[in-house]
Amino acid sequence: MGTKEAIKLFEEKRVRTAWDDEQEKWYFSIVDVVGILTDQPDLDHARNYWKVLKHRLKKEGFESVTNCNQLKFQASDGKRYKTDVADTEQLFRIIQSVPSPKAEPFKRWMAQVAAERIDQMQDPELSIHQAMADYKRLGYSDNWINQRLKSIEIRKDLTDQWRMHNVEEGIQYATLTDIIYQAWAGKTAKEYKQYKGLKKENLRDNMTNEELVLNMLAELSTTSITKAKDPQNLEENMQCATEGGEVARVAREQLESKTGRKVVSPLSAKKFFGAQQSPELLESDTE
Repeated sequence: MGTKEAIKLFEEKRVRTAWDDEQEKWYFSIVDVVGILTDQPDLDHARNYWKVLKHRLKKEGFESVTNCNQLKFQASDGKRYKTDVADTEQLFRIIQSVPSPKAEPFKRWMAQVAAERIDQMQDPELSIHQAMADYKRLGYSDNWINQRLKSIEIRKDLTDQWRMHNVEEGIQYATLTDIIYQAWAGKTAKEYKQYKGLKKENLRDNMTNEELVLNMLAELSTTSITKAKDPQNLEENMQCATEGGEVARVAREQLESKTGRKVVSPLSAKKFFGAQQSPELLESDTE
């Protein structure tokens, strides 16, 4: 299942969701929904409620409801755990089994979530506005958000070129991306994430403004070089990626020589936002 995760808010309470591009449907974390409908104090209580409800529904013969998919969602401790999820149809059936005054408002909220996604698919500009709102809610600055959205556009231009020049999605995309990172930052994607203390988090979402700009320069240069050289196989595309990354490496080294500090930083968004409460953490990570 190829999914894109998103946090949705119902009456200021978080619902972990995932959009499946292939099936074009939403999946909702059942324990999040059950917790909201039953006013459970925490997810442990919501899990227990769902466990009992799931057993009862199974006894009543609702196999389509109880045979739920599972997705890994991030929990409050920062780790990712397998969580029961339900599509819209399954969730409507579950809601009917939960006595709650919030049932009808929640159904209307679900319909609104679905309608917004359809609108976004028909008008990509709405997706951009939604992405801006999501990043803003997480605490990112307006300047960073603008850079990040531009980086998404540049990345898409690059992958479009790869697709036209016989590069296969998946491992080959990852290989070329690693080459670009290695060329300008001196680290593969895995090494870069480890340097920032990341696991499943998106690397670009944890770059500083300077890192984002240099990575955009590397990918933009790779796109331009690919167009100019018209590579026909993976090896030729790898050479273009190296040359594109080298353009950004030169810029990085010049910037570092002028400022006297390293551009590639161990700072991540997680550390940065945590440092708002503990400034000494930010100081130690940027020394």
